[in-house]
Amino acid sequence: MFWVQLLFRHAYVQKILAMDSIIRGISKSVRHGQAACSRSFFSQCANHSARKLVLGIETSCDDTGAAVLDDSGNILGEALHSQTEVHLKRGGIVPPVAQQLHKENIEKIIKEALDTSGISPNELSAIATTVKPGLPLSLGVGLEYSLRLVKQYKKPFIPIHHMEAHALTIRLTNQVEFPFLVLLISGGHCILAVVQGVSDFLLLGQSLDIAPGDMLDKVARRLSLTKHPDCCSITGGKAIEYLAQKGNRLDYNLKHPMQRHVNCNFSFSGLQTNVTKLIMQKEMEEGLQEGQLLSSVADIAAAVQHAVALHIAIRTHRAILFCIKSGVLSPTNATLVVSGGVASNQYIRRALQSVTDATDFALLCPPPRLCTDNGVMIAWNGVERLHAGLGVLHNIESFRYEGKAPLGIDISAKVEESAIKIPQLDITF
Repeated sequence: MFWVQLLFRHAYVQKILAMDSIIRGISKSVRHGQAACSRSFFSQCANHSARKLVLGIETSCDDTGAAVLDDSGNILGEALHSQTEVHLKRGGIVPPVAQQLHKENIEKIIKEALDTSGISPNELSAIATTVKPGLPLSLGVGLEYSLRLVKQYKKPFIPIHHMEAHALTIRLTNQVEFPFLVLLISGGHCILAVVQGVSDFLLLGQSLDIAPGDMLDKVARRLSLTKHPDCCSITGGKAIEYLAQKGNRLDYNLKHPMQRHVNCNFSFSGLQTNVTKLIMQKEMEEGLQEGQLLSSVADIAAAVQHAVALHIAIRTHRAILFCIKSGVLSPTNATLVVSGGVASNQYIRRALQSVTDATDFALLCPPPRLCTDNGVMIAWNGVERLHAGLGVLHNIESFRYEGKAPLGIDISAKVEESAIKIPQLDITF
């Protein structure tokens, strides 16, 4: 029950500095050398050679994005078309509809980004495009159009892993050196990983079923929040966050998942099932049919959000302690980066702030507009890869997208073997 107390009172835990040899197979070096290409380094390079210009294209889900960046991280031009309103009316993302909207908008969005930047396609140094993971139908649109540009203008092609781009976005907005811990939380993913370099990741844990954003969206649909006068134009997760501010989470005791599992994996499907049962029970009590608004909708939203925040905070806390104990990260100037659409949820962010305060980690998040899908993060990932000389392709014959794709080397079994116990923390939330 200490995690329930975690969210009410304040105290600091002694820093865990003990070094351990549990993970001899994992490199303990802090890679600040070749892999650490910070923005300041890019700027110095730009002063001594012609600047590099990268066009980034994003179509992994329901946003069509494009941006042009130079190698100093300057955003020269960007454009974004969101499909949110269309899918909100349909109760969720419909892949064929998303594909068609991408096809209708991709040329216009790329042209807008290029026109705004004042850069012609001939001046580009490379074209970077999301090719994995994501909705296959959506990925295909971006890849097909990108390859057409690559062939037409004879430019190098940089395929981008969507989650790698989210992880590296913080290096566009902040001076962050490798390695650092990243939590990627969105509608499609929930991942904890150590970022050791531009394409060098150690996977500590991930969702075993659905992602938190997906779960919150489904709960919002089951609560029929689009019929709520304050939420008719707000997407699922944001509607939950908005109503939760007006609710009392203590009215319902939703247990956070996987309490007996000493690893960094996540699970949200069981919590969703319990919430659905609670909603059905309340509908029976109030004599309502599915699709009608419950009087207790704000309280349920608050309880759900709290359970999700608690689950994410606990797994992240274990990841921090594991990284320090195993020597994967130095306790000095250690950083937790949180990115992805759900990173914009302020309640979840405050829960994570409580954990980082207690462990002397810095907590950094990209600005909200760069947490959601966009072309800027893809272009920046392309800049990082271009400078590191990683994955820059000149031969693109038979290149394919991947709907599912792992991120880095999976050491989640090592995390579980270490059996890190979370110390009791009383932290004001």
